[in-house]
Amino acid sequence: MNQPGFSQKKNSYLLLFGLGISTLGDFIYLVAINVLVLKLTGSAAAVAGLWIIGPIASMLTKFWSGSIIDRLNIRRIMIGTDIIRAILVATIPFFGSIWLIYVCLFFLSVSKAFFEPAALTYITNVVPEKGRKQFNSFRSLITSSAFLIGPAISGALLLITTVNISIWINAFSFIVSAIMVYLLPNVNTEVDVTVRKISLEILKSDWKEVFKFSQSNLFIVKVYFLAQFFMIVALGMDAQEVVFTQKVLNLSETEYGLLISLTGVGSILGATIVSMIAKKLSIRALISSGYFMVSVGYLVYAFSFSFWSVAIGFMVLGFFNSFSGIGFMTFYQNNVPIKMMGRISSIYGIFQSFLQVIFILLIGFTGDIIPVRYSIIAASTLMLVISIWQIRLVLLPSKSEYFAEEPVLKSTS
Repeated sequence: MNQPGFSQKKNSYLLLFGLGISTLGDFIYLVAINVLVLKLTGSAAAVAGLWIIGPIASMLTKFWSGSIIDRLNIRRIMIGTDIIRAILVATIPFFGSIWLIYVCLFFLSVSKAFFEPAALTYITNVVPEKGRKQFNSFRSLITSSAFLIGPAISGALLLITTVNISIWINAFSFIVSAIMVYLLPNVNTEVDVTVRKISLEILKSDWKEVFKFSQSNLFIVKVYFLAQFFMIVALGMDAQEVVFTQKVLNLSETEYGLLISLTGVGSILGATIVSMIAKKLSIRALISSGYFMVSVGYLVYAFSFSFWSVAIGFMVLGFFNSFSGIGFMTFYQNNVPIKMMGRISSIYGIFQSFLQVIFILLIGFTGDIIPVRYSIIAASTLMLVISIWQIRLVLLPSKSEYFAEEPVLKSTS
């Protein structure tokens, strides 16, 4: 038996299990927290407020969190933020004030702003280069399954127990995740003591370093921001999904719920296909086919006039969303220096969160001025343009080294 290979597989499985349990808990909790806030306040506006807290916390945190992530032990950061999130989530049912819940959710989002870049850096460290595409496909499959199963479990729990049980299950899932990460090896212990205090000068230096990297690696930056802009437009459209399906297409709530389930099924099928044939699909093929076909799915949705035409669009975009996500994530892991990954992910994430809020408000605002269908058609057309631009970049013959199965950049440029 090849001990190093066996150890790498064991680490990958532990990491997948921990992240998977945590993700399932998140989707169970997602339904529960909306129900709890609505039950507590009776206000749709209070529920909508839940969706604003995350991006705000992200923008206030990510401009400095990356500097900490890249300088401290990322395994400890993951364990610590999992435990903090478990405690915060577990206390939510004891709050009788919506404002206390908002404060709790704000700090949950802050913890998430640390956990996600740290987890990305840790995955890139632990999973060998040739196994990243396969790992990302399995993670996508787990996330898609959790998206479909989590709300169903939460709905069943609400029928037989209370909303508090669903919330506490999510708290427990964070504890399980922390235990799984604890069983994994350290990967950057040499940087544990390099910094004890993050000063303004350090932050300035880190921002300069990220901009220096961006200037010398413009191709990576272009691919990254096109991918993020594509996702931001999609999120903006998703924010108007209920309005479009119920007010324009006159679909019932039951039919809308079925559409969401079909999207989840499509996503699971896509992730399953990629996980089975990951070795045969190049990173270029995943990105090109993924972004183009997702935009096609949204176009079908935008021009739909019946339940079944919308269902086809949702199935297509769900199926190929796995292709684009897996391809892009592998490209990112293979081309961004590991020692800078926390800072790059966090600093880029600030712009992403800002644009996300702006675009959601923009589509919502235009929806009150012009018919929603026109807004959706315009946004889906923009997605098609972005996907074609992305394909042109990805397929440039001179950039083939960026899509090799092993990373090109081993250090900062």
